Amino acid sequence: MSLQILQCTRSQQPSDIPNHSLDRNAQLVTSSMNNNSSNNNQQQESTGQQQWFQPPVTGTPVIQVPPYRPSGTNVLPQQQQLYADQVNSAPPQQNYGHAMPPPPGGFPQDVRNTNAPATCPPVKQKTVSSTCTPVSFNQAHPPGSPGGFPQPANNFQAQNLFGSLSQKLPQHKEIPMYNNQHQQEQPLLNGPPVKQTTFNGVQQTASKNFGMALGPAVNGLPPGPPPCSPITSPQQPGTFINEPPQNVGFSHAGRLGPHQNKGLQNTSYPGPPLTTVPPIPPINNGPPVPTSLAVPARPQYNDTAIGPGGYQPESPPRGSIPFGVPVSSPPQVPPLQDHPTTSSLQGLPQGGPAQARRPMYPAANQQSQSAPQMGRTGPQYNGQGYPNGDNGDYASNLVSPMAGLSVREGMNKLWGVEPVNLLQERDVLNAQLPLSELSSRNCSPDVMRCTMVKVPETSSLLQKSRLPLGILLQPFKDLQGLPVLQVPTIVRCRACRTYINPFIQFIDRTRWKCNICFRLNDLPADFLQDPVTGRFGDPELRPEIKHGTVEYIAPTEYMVRPPQAATYLFVMDVSFQAVETGYLKVTTDQILECLDHIPGDGRTTIGFITFDSAVHFYSLDGGSGLPRQMVITDVNDVFIPTPEDLLCNLNECREQVRELLLTLGKTQSGGGGNCLGAALQAAYKLLAPVGGRVSVFQCCLPNLGPGALQSRENPNERSAKDVVNLNPATDFYKKLALDCSGQQIGVDLFLLSSQFADLATLAGISKFSSGHVYYYSRFHVTQTPDQVERFSGQLRHYLTRKVGFESVMRIRCTKGLQLHTFHGNFFVRSTDLLSLPTVNPDTGYAMQVSIEENLTEYNAAVFQAAVLYTSSQGERRIRVHTLCLPVSALLPDILQGADQEAVVGLLAKMAVDRSLSCSVSDARDALINAASDLCHAYSLTQRSTAGGLMIMPNCKTLPLYVLGLLKQRAFRVGVSTKLDDRIYDMELIKNLPLDKLLLQIYPALYPLHLQLPPDQLPPRLQLSFEKVDKNGLYLLETIDTLFVYVGGRLSPQLLQNVFGVSKFSLLPDSMTSLPELSNENSERIRDFVSYVGDRHTVTPPLRVIREDSQIRQLFTQYMVNDRGESVLSYYEFLQHLRNLLDSY
Repeated sequence: MSLQILQCTRSQQPSDIPNHSLDRNAQLVTSSMNNNSSNNNQQQESTGQQQWFQPPVTGTPVIQVPPYRPSGTNVLPQQQQLYADQVNSAPPQQNYGHAMPPPPGGFPQDVRNTNAPATCPPVKQKTVSSTCTPVSFNQAHPPGSPGGFPQPANNFQAQNLFGSLSQKLPQHKEIPMYNNQHQQEQPLLNGPPVKQTTFNGVQQTASKNFGMALGPAVNGLPPGPPPCSPITSPQQPGTFINEPPQNVGFSHAGRLGPHQNKGLQNTSYPGPPLTTVPPIPPINNGPPVPTSLAVPARPQYNDTAIGPGGYQPESPPRGSIPFGVPVSSPPQVPPLQDHPTTSSLQGLPQGGPAQARRPMYPAANQQSQSAPQMGRTGPQYNGQGYPNGDNGDYASNLVSPMAGLSVREGMNKLWGVEPVNLLQERDVLNAQLPLSELSSRNCSPDVMRCTMVKVPETSSLLQKSRLPLGILLQPFKDLQGLPVLQVPTIVRCRACRTYINPFIQFIDRTRWKCNICFRLNDLPADFLQDPVTGRFGDPELRPEIKHGTVEYIAPTEYMVRPPQAATYLFVMDVSFQAVETGYLKVTTDQILECLDHIPGDGRTTIGFITFDSAVHFYSLDGGSGLPRQMVITDVNDVFIPTPEDLLCNLNECREQVRELLLTLGKTQSGGGGNCLGAALQAAYKLLAPVGGRVSVFQCCLPNLGPGALQSRENPNERSAKDVVNLNPATDFYKKLALDCSGQQIGVDLFLLSSQFADLATLAGISKFSSGHVYYYSRFHVTQTPDQVERFSGQLRHYLTRKVGFESVMRIRCTKGLQLHTFHGNFFVRSTDLLSLPTVNPDTGYAMQVSIEENLTEYNAAVFQAAVLYTSSQGERRIRVHTLCLPVSALLPDILQGADQEAVVGLLAKMAVDRSLSCSVSDARDALINAASDLCHAYSLTQRSTAGGLMIMPNCKTLPLYVLGLLKQRAFRVGVSTKLDDRIYDMELIKNLPLDKLLLQIYPALYPLHLQLPPDQLPPRLQLSFEKVDKNGLYLLETIDTLFVYVGGRLSPQLLQNVFGVSKFSLLPDSMTSLPELSNENSERIRDFVSYVGDRHTVTPPLRVIREDSQIRQLFTQYMVNDRGESVLSYYEFLQHLRNLLDSY
């Protein structure tokens, strides 16, 4: 086939392209994100045919809501039982020190410093029958011993006690707390004496209920009757509706069934000293107690038969988040082994799905298929969980390891917060465990997480912690079980426009309190009413209240025009250097292969532009004629020759597109020049009316027309300590990117170059248009097969992955917090609004947070990210993520709640900004100072740190991660590093999501030669040659390549079984795959390598490296723990940190 080539000049142009300068986002933001009108709160009329959630146009599964049909019987007993289960059957909370929801009488002032009202008001003394005799504290006896509270008379009526309570609950008034004046006078019946300083004796059995309210007497209330006596459940005799809870933590969703409270006498768990008192006898007679805490008698919204996630008091206790919301601890995992022989199924991070032929390995994305698992908490720190068995000798067994320790040291050891001496503990790297599947109403930590599990109360406290406060986001991440809702009214706060979420408070089921600005809002009637039956339901069972992440199908008020069709424009370099690399054939083959899988609908359009010393357009009019090529040689004044023919409907022109791609793939030669700037200007003018995505393929330095560049790199200065030319040489590409962002055009750059291409300047076209940069150094189709495989896989994934258009993202946070610095590729339109012309699942963002006002009046800090976008199917959608964290006023709580992985991720992005604004040396110093400052801040909370480098256990890996950052190409000095390689690493650090960024900083090393059972995975090892044996076989997992390292003394049998050779010398040095041999060792190793590769979005290429290979340096460069050229080893780095502490 031959193209019809036309030479075009300005005079031959049929008509200039219209000047489209509409800023669609500006109107969108004004009308949707900040609109205070009441359109969203208007009630829409319901008809018998209307369904609550309309199916989306795309066929995406949407939550279907069955009609609510309450039973005709009295539901009060069920309500009482559900409420009892929620209060008394909460699962354990791993974050010690947080209390359960307040008991009926509220927390005492000196036990929990709060001014918040209690869950239910205390009952006055006169409401208790005179037959219920008060018992003083000195008359209390341990459970099971003679004595205790006397049995009340049988004629005592429970309704007399609870009658006034049910009338006061809806009013939500401030309730005075009991003033605890006898807390210090209580006898300690199950703990050591108060003045005891060491664990030098047998510790008595303590309650598993430590850290929570056990009842009025245990909490130190004044002698007298309790504020709320126990009420027996009418349906479950012997169980109480309002007895103290038995577990530490915040309530999860209630579970049906009789409540089982073992009390103090049946527990054998260690804990802080508590005062033990006998339980109050139940009152077994009396009519059912009416209450205002009505719970539906039947499940709603396809839910299981359980109650709501927990009643939320109007103001929870200080240091906790609203009732019903568990708090996640920072992810932490068990340490690695030196030379382990066994492992568990949880020895590896999660990733893509496992192959069907590998049933022994866990699926990479382990999520329940029966129900959405959107809110998951991370695994807890080592030792922070508590024993789950009833081992009566557990406390006695603590005597030997605890002997000689002070009370403080002993309790730290019990609770898993014992300081770690980094100079003595060598194996500090933790194997990444799968995230826990515990139910939570927070969004997934894979989507949004904070650097601190507990937010500091004041700015001064944040400064004392020496930790950065910020959030890391992957807002468009692919999620399983994502609730997609189509509702008549999207409920939002009228003041701050916050979306309703699981952490708001319902007031009388007619109003709700915003957890961002604390304004009271009216609850729309359609939020409570089933439009099919007209009956009312429970708002706490709505998907918006049950999930931390939801996605709405946006109504028409969120649009200023109909959603535009998905538009894809490919701009390809056909210069002489580009044709020599052979990339053009690989690119066109991949586009041809994925042509039928590109996201879109029947309106999807596509176009092509090529360039060398001129700009080439291709007319695809949808007819039966051949594609026509039009050439613009005046690159300084580029124009669009025929705007109506250059973008064609993919369904109508599919065959012409195939013919064009086949022709371009056979191109043998090109011009010597490169006019990238002119080609980008043409792409902008072509897509300005409709927006879309531009994919640019560049192979050399542009040297013609606008945006032409000259080489700035001096090869002799690649190892200099003062790195120069990190910033753009011209602002042409930045200005063009800002113009593209205003017209909803995103630009992605693929740079395939063996010479300097000035990526620091070219990357601006993607940075400010929410695009992404892909870089392939020394790319050649025959000389670098691993690069060709990597490019093909990433391009295939890029063409077929999910994409969103015309996007904006707004991040809201609690009053008093302020977002002040953003990291990623976007354009900041306002203080909290980001313009994202295109958004994809593989991009991460980060925001730094400052505390502008004290948070003393708040118990929780809330962050909410909302992404408004147009799907490739032409739907306008809103994805909302909500994260709620407790506020703390204690420095030890802040330090022990630091999320070291999130801290490292934010520090890395901050270091990139420091490198660009100051220098690489300043960024290195800042990273080292961050690690030393954290150790110094923690030392201030300890009595003595002489002779060691102490750090809290949740951050013991942070210095190792910092060392890994210092050895990255982005920040290393004194080592020969190409400027484009350094800039590309900086781009990766700024845009990678956290899980991939951690793998980039510290890759994973696994031994393959261990003979393990089929259900066990190889353990992860430290990146040091101390762990690499000459008799071993190892797999190194990096972010873009898998390396199989073969030791020189590997056994001949293993060589024969895995590689099919009998001697090490016969092993090929350029293997890119493992041979498929029919033996157990080969199948086991190939299965594990495939399992590791499947965890990546794109399977990395494989390279086999012999110990004596010339490319051995590709493997050794990742040994972070070892000393290298001009870099310290891990132990030397720790010594350097210790010396810095001496200078404080």
